[in-house]
Amino acid sequence: MTEETADGENGLGERERALLAVERRSWPGPGAKERAVRERLGLSPTRYYQLLNALLDDPRALAHDPVTVNRLRRVREEKQRRREG
Repeated sequence: MTEETADGENGLGERERALLAVERRSWPGPGAKERAVRERLGLSPTRYYQLLNALLDDPRALAHDPVTVNRLRRVREEKQRRREG
């Protein structure tokens, strides 16, 4: 059983939970996700992806949303393999 903290579920803050929520959604077309990131989170897409990438290595994120985090880790690893090619 995991312990809930004052910061939220499993110690994740509101912003971290919001980042994962954006990734859980499917988006209708190009630009929709980036627009939502700017409007809802107040972040540039570049900053959003920096924060998301760091969050993928956080065990609290894995505990909060293992399906999304594991999917994103696989995508990241595949991109790294292609770059190393």
